Amino acid sequence: MLLFLSDLHLAPRRPALLARFRVLLEEQAGRVEALYILGDLFDAWIGDDDPAPFATEVKRLLKRFSETTPLFFQRGNRDFMVGDRFSTETGARLLEDEAVVEHQGLRLLLMHGDQLCTDDIEYQQVRAQLRSPQFRQQALALSIPERRALAAEYRRRSGESLSLKPADITDVNPDTVRQALESHHADLLIHGHTHRPAIHELEINGRTARRVVLPDWREEEPRCGVTLEHSRLEWLTL
Repeated sequence: MLLFLSDLHLAPRRPALLARFRVLLEEQAGRVEALYILGDLFDAWIGDDDPAPFATEVKRLLKRFSETTPLFFQRGNRDFMVGDRFSTETGARLLEDEAVVEHQGLRLLLMHGDQLCTDDIEYQQVRAQLRSPQFRQQALALSIPERRALAAEYRRRSGESLSLKPADITDVNPDTVRQALESHHADLLIHGHTHRPAIHELEINGRTARRVVLPDWREEEPRCGVTLEHSRLEWLTL
């Protein structure tokens, strides 16, 4: 059984979510075949050299988990600054933005999901800038306090921009979804980002494919992820 999570948005100001994550890791370690975290584990990640106790604690929890269970991590729009040091310190294997996994005869396409929201042209332009090697180099040259301020400003602007856009603009584009499934010859697409948890079925070249949208973590949302075993998908609650 594989377990998929995304959009936990862990932060020091949200201790209840961190406690929930700790329980999940303790319960699932050694029980699942692998855990895939598909982005936005953090509400903001300013770099692998962040000395904050919160960052250290999350890495410690992940390291303990990875000692018994394979762990995979895919960067999201809030933690795209995760790098090789994070991988070394947590035991998590980093995935590309579009990762294909073969499992029990199924071909899975794993994505954070923000790259599927192609109707939001402004966002895609900003995404390309933030993911560039130039931005990463410039950001990591800043001091830790400067990076914290930059991340806070990004969250503020992102929230304001999102509130002004129609819901359909910030959701995935159906044609982009189909193109992704077709180009990777995938049976199942799993992603997060949109905070619209659901399991969709669609026809791709005469065959049925599925798209799973992972839930974001909120106190009022009991679903925290999705499990996959023998092509059967189930919501995991915690």
